[in-house]
Amino acid sequence: MIDPVKNKRQEIKMLNRKLLEISGVLNVESFDSEEFLLETELGYLMIKGQNLHIKNLSLEQGLVAIEGVVSDLSYVDGNSQEKSKGFLGKLFK
Repeated sequence: MIDPVKNKRQEIKMLNRKLLEISGVLNVESFDSEEFLLETELGYLMIKGQNLHIKNLSLEQGLVAIEGVVSDLSYVDGNSQEKSKGFLGKLFK
């Protein structure tokens, strides 16, 4: 079986929980000061925290830099029913 994730690449760098740099970003689905949802090459990535804001954004290069206090990073996919139900319900209100 071919692994679809095998040929995709993503880097996530965090400095002191205050600066987050992410590569492999396809789209910024939604964001506010407490939560970001990014569509990445490896799935949807949810970032939670306080006073979050975009420092740099280049979708052409697939790069996003987020500043603020980061408290949680998680991928939202079909396998995590609990997270995706609550979050996707929030998206499609």
